[in-house]
Amino acid sequence: MLSSDTFSYTVQARCTLADAAAMLSDLTRQGELHPLIVQVRQLPPRPGARASYTINDRLVAGPLRFRTTYHADVLISEHDEIVMVARQWPATTVRNHTRLRAEPEGLVRIDVEITLTAPTPLFRYAFRQARAAHLALAARLGPALDRAGDPPPPA
Repeated sequence: MLSSDTFSYTVQARCTLADAAAMLSDLTRQGELHPLIVQVRQLPPRPGARASYTINDRLVAGPLRFRTTYHADVLISEHDEIVMVARQWPATTVRNHTRLRAEPEGLVRIDVEITLTAPTPLFRYAFRQARAAHLALAARLGPALDRAGDPPPPA
């Protein structure tokens, strides 16, 4: 039996839509933002995907520390929308639907909706971990994108 739930967050950054979409759709760049990721390897795209990755996370459950490996596919990568799906054994799926919108004064609004589905016995732990990790990523995302829009330092 599977359980599912959704959480969302919004980030604003001073950057271009192109810079935000480039960072958010390239999972090799997520290692600097996502607190659980220890390694990201890009793979040839799976059928129907724009990009595919294998990702290793480091998790903690009480005194236990362990690594997990999962596969993620970028299904849609546009300047205003990114859709990714990550799959991990056993029967755990994380769907990330991100919408980007230009706002006044050079801001970009990033609305992210994360839906996690997992076997019921694992669901509470997996959902708690996913939400905490993605909210930590959200806290780092705005400043990282603000820096992406900065002009390079003078030579």
